[in-house]
Amino acid sequence: MIAGSDILWAFKQLLRDRAGNFGILTAIAVPVLAVAGGVAVDVTNMSLTRSQLQESTDAAALATATALADGSATTTTAKDLGNNFVLGQMSNYLAGDTDAANSLKAGTDTTITKTTDSSGNSGYTVVVNASYSMSVNSMTRLTGQSSLNISASSTSISGKTTETQKNALSMEIALDKSGSMLLNTEVVDTSQKSCIQYYTDGNYLYQYPKAKSPCYIKKIAALKTAVGSLLDQLDAADPASQYVRTAAIAWSSEVDSYSNLDWGTKSTRTNVVSGLNAQGGTESSAPMTMAFNNLMSASEAAAQAKKNNKTFQKYIVLMTDGENNDTSSDQKTLATCNSAKAAGIKIYTVAFMAPARGQSLLQACATSPSNYFAAQQMSDLVAAFKTIATETSKQMTLLTK
Repeated sequence: MIAGSDILWAFKQLLRDRAGNFGILTAIAVPVLAVAGGVAVDVTNMSLTRSQLQESTDAAALATATALADGSATTTTAKDLGNNFVLGQMSNYLAGDTDAANSLKAGTDTTITKTTDSSGNSGYTVVVNASYSMSVNSMTRLTGQSSLNISASSTSISGKTTETQKNALSMEIALDKSGSMLLNTEVVDTSQKSCIQYYTDGNYLYQYPKAKSPCYIKKIAALKTAVGSLLDQLDAADPASQYVRTAAIAWSSEVDSYSNLDWGTKSTRTNVVSGLNAQGGTESSAPMTMAFNNLMSASEAAAQAKKNNKTFQKYIVLMTDGENNDTSSDQKTLATCNSAKAAGIKIYTVAFMAPARGQSLLQACATSPSNYFAAQQMSDLVAAFKTIATETSKQMTLLTK
């Protein structure tokens, strides 16, 4: 029989023994940290998604009010116009997520109020409300939360709105078109049965002697798609080309082609993006220097001033899938990045299936950790450029909520 005093003595000894405390605390902390990490990811996604939804309702309210004012829509058809506009804009972000798309369809509503002044002139107030449930990851579900509600609301009056003027922007997009961009992504190209394909051996790129099957979308084609999505979104945010100026630089061992900064995206698409073809080595110093000098030139400020844009944000988007052939180019590139950041230029960087040294350089060049993207597959690359577009297009004029 064990006496009560013996039990008390044993319990006191257990309290004094800290040998297993670390293991116990670790066992408790690990799941807590995992859940916290999951929640952090979902909160970040929620913030980005709400921004996308807000931009969609902004555009829908303005388009609907404008259509009512110019007579191309009636109060009967305007509601569907506003609802469908939101669904169309958000389809780019909800592709493949049927539950979210259905939730958004059910949660989108456009209301129209018609007013008539003392002179008999009609006016319209358009309010677009949209909301949907965003699924959360498995870690967040451990908290008992299965989804997050995302909502936005915008108002426009007779096609005219009270606006908050935000900065215009000038953007240089520096795109790596080196030979390694001929390598495959993970996405099968169903448009052809067999095709010429490439592989690497060490630092060298080789072509298979015979066509191989199946075919895959090459990295250079994936880049065209991703950049196209960025330019499409900038055009949608600034359809009259009043606030956005863009240019692109295609580079490998040197600057291979470029466009001058111009309004909208037409010159960027025509002179650079449409003709991207992979070849050459990798040296990022020259394109970064060119991008920096172009944005800092007095002529760029003068061009923006001609459209009464007294202030504007400058951006550089630097993308590579490799590492510089000469390490001295890393140092020169980083020096230019630092000069650009000191001058107020915001830098986004995208490492597309890049090796460690290339990733490290781009991480150091980016304005902040959130401005750096490590894309490991085509979908990541497209998502990165869409995120850049969403964030930078916030500089456009937005509707008053």
